[in-house]
Amino acid sequence: MQAARNRRKRRPGMNPRIQAYIDIVESGEIPMCREQLLLIKRVKAAFENEKIHVDDEQLERYMGLQKYFEYKLLPWEEFVFALHNCTYTESGALRWPILFIEVGRGAGKNGYLAYEDFALVTPINGVKHYNIDIFATAEDQARATFDDIYELLDGNKPYFQKFFTWTKEEIVNKATMSRIKYHTSAPKTKDGGRPGKVDFDELHAYENSKLIDVAVGGLGKRRLPRRTFITTQGDVRDGPLDKYTARAEKVLEGNTPDGGWLYFICRLDSDAEIMQPEMWGKANPSLYDPARTELLEEIKLEFEEYKEDPAGHGAFATKRMNRPQGDKEAEVTSWENILAASRPIPEGIGLETHPAVWGVDYASTQDFVAAGVLWEIQGTYYWITHTWVCAQSKTLSRIQFPLAEAEARGELTMVDAPEIDPETPVNWIVEQSEKYNLLLGGIDHYRYTLLSKAFASAGFSTDKRTGNVKLTYTPEQSQVAPIITSAFTSQRIVWGDSMLMRWYTNNACRLIDKRGNISFGKYEPKSRKTDGFMAMVAAFVAAVIKQDEMQAADYSSADLPDVYTY
Repeated sequence: MQAARNRRKRRPGMNPRIQAYIDIVESGEIPMCREQLLLIKRVKAAFENEKIHVDDEQLERYMGLQKYFEYKLLPWEEFVFALHNCTYTESGALRWPILFIEVGRGAGKNGYLAYEDFALVTPINGVKHYNIDIFATAEDQARATFDDIYELLDGNKPYFQKFFTWTKEEIVNKATMSRIKYHTSAPKTKDGGRPGKVDFDELHAYENSKLIDVAVGGLGKRRLPRRTFITTQGDVRDGPLDKYTARAEKVLEGNTPDGGWLYFICRLDSDAEIMQPEMWGKANPSLYDPARTELLEEIKLEFEEYKEDPAGHGAFATKRMNRPQGDKEAEVTSWENILAASRPIPEGIGLETHPAVWGVDYASTQDFVAAGVLWEIQGTYYWITHTWVCAQSKTLSRIQFPLAEAEARGELTMVDAPEIDPETPVNWIVEQSEKYNLLLGGIDHYRYTLLSKAFASAGFSTDKRTGNVKLTYTPEQSQVAPIITSAFTSQRIVWGDSMLMRWYTNNACRLIDKRGNISFGKYEPKSRKTDGFMAMVAAFVAAVIKQDEMQAADYSSADLPDVYTY
């Protein structure tokens, strides 16, 4: 290959297996994604500017274990293995103890992880009782890597019985007394709290970091602690995967120290490349292996299905190419537009004086209640909101969203009572009316009954002509749906850095009736809440419907405030 002819002199401390992959990436002979090019730049800089080295002897002993496996590690796998497991600082600590791998489905993530875990429980690692815990959100996924190692041992029992004991639940190396186990929840035994390494499989399925936080909390009680994350992209948004990849962007760009994280990310650089088979290797570096012809043929078959029905086969783009597509037919808007809405609300735009409307939504005062205020200023919609959560709700255990984090950020209030007092959201609206120029508000007519007395006591009225509360109905959502859709698409909705609004909006879906009318609902009724988004919809409805009513009547002689328009 031209790469071999142009091979650069190996840097001090650089191992040939690391250099080999660097040469492949830098040769330009095969397409590589932006993240790979940036990673190579960061790795080269580390070897040039830091006092680090690769334990070549240890690495070759690890590589010698390939004789027991049916497959050989590919160049990209040898690259990450050497950096993650055999590259040390002057003090003897691992330079990159945390490995994050995001590659397209079929790249061999579990095969790589099985090799790594098998290697690290052997005496080559040099650490006894180096226990490894494998985590996933579902048992079949948690077992995937474990079963690969189990089948390797069971397939050659007479030989491996000298070195290992194994059951369907645990694999133990006799010499090091290091064991491998799989979990779908935090281990409860004392032994489970002292791992040498923790693995997280298919990170895209994690909705929050609770399991991760507990699992890594036991690291550090054994020498050379490690973490390995393997994943494709998925449909869960604003979870650990999105947070890690956002940080990876900063690290790979050189804007923040890596903190021991090695980010190996492979994905297409644009959605347009989905239609270009010659670019697919950007998302799946294993496709460059000539032996992977069956994998390539399978991907080609899926591609034909994707071309015929992209919406129905979105997993091809999301999981094969690491380009998340969402549910294009049902989603309220794209995740990119939701992130755009999370930009800061500018100062000095006149929120205090500009006319505004409010909205409230809830399914039950024994669950979630959300309220917010909406402005339209020079074509952009600004939304501030607050949520109250009944801490004694019977369905709270089903919520995977990090409510405690949202509470710490001031986005919600936990109410430790059998229900949320109806006066609570009403008082919040009153407080906002003292700060802002609120004209009117909206609330679903089915939900109003529980709050009606509290609203009336605070001076609110539903009178069609003079009232300041608009009772909204589902068909009326069809009138504002195009406005909301357009505002998201043109990125003219801004609510600040609200993790709750991102969650609410991503949980909401469009409902289309036989006549093509659009209303809004939720993907899952119990665990994926939409209250904050629906409160915003109620505010839009109130403003538009009230405007229509006032335009239809003759108020020429009435002394009325300026109409809030859209």
